[in-house]
Amino acid sequence: MASIKGNLLLLCFSFCVLFVDPSYCQTDTLAQGQELKHGRQLFSASGIFRLGFFQLDAANNSYLGVSYNRANEKPVWVANRNNPILGNSGILTIDRFGNFKIISRKLGDCVLLYTVQTAINASAVLLDSGNFVLHELNPDGSVKRDLWQSFDYPTDTLLPKMKLGFDRKTGLNRTLTSWRTDGFPASGSFTLGMDPSGINQMVIWWQGSTYWTSGVWQNGCFNMSHEFCYYYKYNFSYTSNEKEAYFDYSVDKEITIFPRLTVNAEGQLKGFGMDSLFTEVSCFDSSSSSLRVGCVEQKLPDCRSYHDKFVLKMGVMSRDGFRFHNDNLSITDCWERCLKNCSCVAYASANDNGTGCEIWTKDSSFTESNLSTLKEIYILESSVQMWWIWLMILVGGTAIIPLLLSSCYVLWKKCKAKSKRLQRVEENMLLHELGQVSKSQKDGKMSNELRIFSFESLVAATNIFSTENKLGEGGFGAVYKFQGKLRDGQEVAIKRLSRSSGQGLVEFKNEALLIGKLQHTNLVRLLGFCIQGEEKILIYEYMPNKSLDSLLFNSYEKSVLHWKKRYSIIEGVTQGLVYLHKYSRLKVIHRDLKTSNILLDEEMNPKISDFGMARMFALNECEENTQRVVGTYGYMPPEYAMRGIVSIKTDVFSFGVIVLEIISGKKNNSHYDSEDPLNLIGYAWKLWNEGRVFELVDPKMIEPWAASEVLRCIHVGLLCVQDRATERPTMTDVVSMLSNDTLLLPAPKQPAYFIDTVRKEVEVSAKKSDNCSMNDVTISVMDAR
Repeated sequence: MASIKGNLLLLCFSFCVLFVDPSYCQTDTLAQGQELKHGRQLFSASGIFRLGFFQLDAANNSYLGVSYNRANEKPVWVANRNNPILGNSGILTIDRFGNFKIISRKLGDCVLLYTVQTAINASAVLLDSGNFVLHELNPDGSVKRDLWQSFDYPTDTLLPKMKLGFDRKTGLNRTLTSWRTDGFPASGSFTLGMDPSGINQMVIWWQGSTYWTSGVWQNGCFNMSHEFCYYYKYNFSYTSNEKEAYFDYSVDKEITIFPRLTVNAEGQLKGFGMDSLFTEVSCFDSSSSSLRVGCVEQKLPDCRSYHDKFVLKMGVMSRDGFRFHNDNLSITDCWERCLKNCSCVAYASANDNGTGCEIWTKDSSFTESNLSTLKEIYILESSVQMWWIWLMILVGGTAIIPLLLSSCYVLWKKCKAKSKRLQRVEENMLLHELGQVSKSQKDGKMSNELRIFSFESLVAATNIFSTENKLGEGGFGAVYKFQGKLRDGQEVAIKRLSRSSGQGLVEFKNEALLIGKLQHTNLVRLLGFCIQGEEKILIYEYMPNKSLDSLLFNSYEKSVLHWKKRYSIIEGVTQGLVYLHKYSRLKVIHRDLKTSNILLDEEMNPKISDFGMARMFALNECEENTQRVVGTYGYMPPEYAMRGIVSIKTDVFSFGVIVLEIISGKKNNSHYDSEDPLNLIGYAWKLWNEGRVFELVDPKMIEPWAASEVLRCIHVGLLCVQDRATERPTMTDVVSMLSNDTLLLPAPKQPAYFIDTVRKEVEVSAKKSDNCSMNDVTISVMDAR
């Protein structure tokens, strides 16, 4: 059926060329020096798509767009959505230098689509895919290269084979942004894009906040949008390599005509199928309280609930409402403004084109009328309007409440007693798992080399966990210093599990069981623990110089880290990891290695800490695919962050990042290049390739440093952060590389995450979400594909 329709379109196009002015039936190509004026159109080779100027809004503005070649068809791409041309004076042209632009004959306004540095020979062509491409031509007229294409700058619609995602080399992020209203192409408040956190899913953001997620991509479909895949035959593909990461889709041409995926002005995701039928994913409904799967519930004040309904009515308000002086607002944005204002009882668009917002408070009244000249207004209807129901409840409650309260008190006493019994049983079970005989042991008595401390003694030692004794806080909870010393004179630090922490009993047991069995000079030593009710506390040896990051990234204190000390820290961390990976009783993968988890004793010797996220392997195991990804952005390798594959190379990658941070004194998750969005890894890689690698060295290292040692450390660091896990060295190899000056090191290959584009998107969403982790905050749980 699709082929028949294409033949009909081609026949109509031929008729136009033979019997109508050919200038109004232009071919698929716009040559250099030619002009595409208002009223003329450019057609793709098979006549499937057309390109030309169109007018939609009442302001008589013109836009250049691509649409399917049939009557009353909404454009699928708009070139100048935020820069319209007044009236019908628009011209699309390629000037004699090769600049691709839209100009206004009346006002002289210009919208540059592509600009050149030196004069070139160019032409533009509209492809049957709907892609509008600008080519540079050879002298013989053949295509030399593609300069620009509309598929790189989508508006609100995704066509088959159009990419949605990131170009890791150029930093381009291809996303869809809704129209402001159905008749106004300017950028709206909803954006559809690829999840920047590394999860293989699509996300709709509303004004920067996560609004809807598609669920993880698998076998050509997403978890939460099955109707697109199974009913309308949209087959989604996922591609990820060193150049780019993106989603695209294809359709079954036998059953689908004019396919597209569109984000409309209300945040609905529409998929068009056979005979222009469509399905949609919708989260916003002013008259409903139900949320679709994948939709993210918006935060509301206590005075509101999603049971509050706004009903569209025609009428007039008794007085003028409050107007927001922002034409960028859509009707959906207006709904949000009203819902979050406890006094608001009605809202409507402020302008005739459906933009802007006007709200009315409780001192206004509404009069309904069916006159077409009146305004469409959304009126709040309370979920319960029958006041007599509340009266009956109040009268009945007066008689029942005393009996109910007495019953509740008896029940509460029984539940409290039962809870205490269960709590004691759970405590003894946990103590048994940790190798202790029972909770009845005295405070400080030794058992399996760990001591059990009473909660009362720790409260007294920290002055009721006062802020004066607080050393810091991480993903696990707060860390306090023990006032005074133990009986043997040793100072200790106390880490208290926060009840609001994402980490819990699993991490507590993991660290207590694991670190209690590990003994190495470069691992922090666990001395004991405390379990009482909901309190879970670990007691460690005290590290007076705190963590490495507190010195390394402090411009006033980093000067104490001269090169010999930094090199010593690198060697110490190396030895600690070799022990974990090879010489401990079980092969241990730390999984959250970072500068804040490397503590420094009184002699500045490094000790690896925080084993709550660690993973234990049998000595003959190499790797494992886990569904529970934990760690910190900037330190996680790509195969672990995106696919959940954990191995010793996971720690090797983290170690490589730490080495580069120690040498440079800079955090990995920051921007270090004015021209390219490079993080520290990318910056080091760029300097390495340009032969300027010593520019990476921290200028705060005043004492002379050995160039050969620094160069070898940077070389090893870049080998450890290579994109492919198989190409990274083991920690045993790293020891040889650092200690043997005569050993010839292989050339490093392209590292992972050397472009900072993804992290920038993560930072935006992290302001609204707890699922992300920056350079110093641990991710507790993140589902992997």
